[in-house]
Amino acid sequence: MSTAPTVEARAVCKRYGRHEAVRGVDLTLHPGECVALVGHNGAGKSSLIKLMLGLTHPTGGSLHVLGQDPAGPQAARIRRQVGFLPENVAFHPGMTGLECLDFYARLKGLPTAGNRDLLERVGLGREAAGKRIGTYSKGMRQRLGLSQALLGAPRLLFLDEPTTGLDPALRQSFYAIVRELRDGGATVLLCSHALTELEGQADRVVVMNRGRKVAEGCLATLRQLADLPVRLRVRPVDGTQAGTLCALYGIPAQDGPVVALSCSGADKLPLLRHLLESGIPLEDLEVVQPSLDDIYAHFLAREDAA
Repeated sequence: MSTAPTVEARAVCKRYGRHEAVRGVDLTLHPGECVALVGHNGAGKSSLIKLMLGLTHPTGGSLHVLGQDPAGPQAARIRRQVGFLPENVAFHPGMTGLECLDFYARLKGLPTAGNRDLLERVGLGREAAGKRIGTYSKGMRQRLGLSQALLGAPRLLFLDEPTTGLDPALRQSFYAIVRELRDGGATVLLCSHALTELEGQADRVVVMNRGRKVAEGCLATLRQLADLPVRLRVRPVDGTQAGTLCALYGIPAQDGPVVALSCSGADKLPLLRHLLESGIPLEDLEVVQPSLDDIYAHFLAREDAA
């Protein structure tokens, strides 16, 4: 597996007239990793992807994809090694799924022999492959879009809202494919508003806001940076001792047999140890870490307050 970065962006900017869509972004993507790019609409995610695809030129900074300028003389060669699934896929409704995939393979200069297997891989079997795209559901069109993005075993894969329209089982299949590609050495960049889905899937998360990169790291690193409270839900064996627990930790009495506590990440283990040594028998103890949704909201609020 190559160790050279697949994407290197240094102080990249993109302006459209007076609007600065991307502002001084530094980003490095490596082979064999899955990176989540998150941010609200207008945060600069799509503009950054267009730059990496070579569809637009930076107005400042430097950008290299697979070691080359993605909009330079080697653009065609680079794009043959890149897969892209846009947020809104649109295919000719009169084509069958297989005809459509063969068409995109020929555009990339690739053989069509393995396209039936590729459609099977994304959950479009022989019957679906022979149907007109105009009869496809949204989820089927999304799977067809994924299959065209996978043509040619790309070294770099951009997936924008890839699980839109997929049921839970197909989402699991999709992420299994992503893991397989990543483990095979590909770089996968995921853009999604479904942040909960990304937990456990992305090796690293990049948070964008107003064209800037405002945070970056694995989920554990982002939790540490955000320093949001950890929540504990404690259920004593004897429900009447919930009040004793509340008094022990100096919090107001709570309704029901479950006591909700919170602490900093650094105090989590001491609090757990104290609970277990308190002498109050516990029926259940649940530790709720800050979610990616919580972390994302924290960084955006911090930026808006700055």
